[in-house]
Amino acid sequence: MQLEFFPSRTLTAYLARLFVMRVLAVLVMLVLVLQTLDLLGESGKILGYPGNGQAQLWTYVSMRAPQLVARFLPYSVLLATIITLATLNQNSEVIAMKAAGLSAHQVLAPLILAAMVLSLCSLAFNERIVTRATGTLNAWQAADYGPVPRNSGVRNNVYLRDGPNILAATAISGRGKAMTMDGVTWYGRDAGGMIVQLVRSPRATWANPGWRLDAPVSFDVKTTQTQKLPAMVVGKEIDPAQIAISSVDPDAQNIVELAYSIQELRAAGRRTSELEGAWWHKLSGPFSAMLMPLLGAVAAFGLARSGQLLIRAIIGMSLGFAYFVVDNAALAMGNFGGYPPLVAAWAPFVLFALLGETVLIRTEE
Repeated sequence: MQLEFFPSRTLTAYLARLFVMRVLAVLVMLVLVLQTLDLLGESGKILGYPGNGQAQLWTYVSMRAPQLVARFLPYSVLLATIITLATLNQNSEVIAMKAAGLSAHQVLAPLILAAMVLSLCSLAFNERIVTRATGTLNAWQAADYGPVPRNSGVRNNVYLRDGPNILAATAISGRGKAMTMDGVTWYGRDAGGMIVQLVRSPRATWANPGWRLDAPVSFDVKTTQTQKLPAMVVGKEIDPAQIAISSVDPDAQNIVELAYSIQELRAAGRRTSELEGAWWHKLSGPFSAMLMPLLGAVAAFGLARSGQLLIRAIIGMSLGFAYFVVDNAALAMGNFGGYPPLVAAWAPFVLFALLGETVLIRTEE
């Protein structure tokens, strides 16, 4: 029995099913609570746009819920691990399994296998659903919850340099010559960098060269006067290819699209370490769920009647949440150039895998 990594098929199926059901229950509970709180904060902005109603609230929920599921799945696995193992310990099921000759690793093996399957499902879910929902939601928020724009390469809040001037757009969609800008503001600046003129336009299209502003309204800073202007062309130094690499949202692109954007930026001589860290984290993030059974394993062992079950559960929870803190800190350090992107994304995973294995071996094996 000690030479087999998994216990019997019946026991493996029982533990895996028990664990997965608790993961789903905790995840649904977290998403419902957090979605309700988030909707309370955003409902005023959504309903503030003329014509929005209950349908738009449900649209927001459908876009926001996938983000919450992706973000809190590892937390759900951690909490479900502690709940499952503490329950098994309290009911003396762990004692029975160890008395039958199972090691601590064999007790945890079904949970780790189930967590691996959940990690793979999370990775596919993130790449197929979450990225699309994030891109569409960001574009919708940039339009102040107006008509939902199509998610076809939409970029939000883009700022472009036009010589000494600045061209800004709340949203850019399309590619190549068909690219359009919405919510455009052109900041005219003098030699000293001071803004002397603001020109706002609801829409801009490619004029080859430059961008044609539709129904522009000009504001002169010196005279504080506003006037409507005929269609005008600005930003002659800005072309669609430059815009395509000017703003990349890693959360709104899948792993293939992000890799292509990184190549474009690298070819243009841009800094890509932050995006490379985000690319690697698209892999390490979902697979962090595999660590949770190992970090929460301390709650499974020890006698429940000794009075230390609560302490063990707290230790397991502390180890799990410490991982998330270190993971975020390492990713931030990678964004600032302190760590290479690969190290920033995977070092916390390896570190806490070794830490969890060390705790398990020294205390239970």
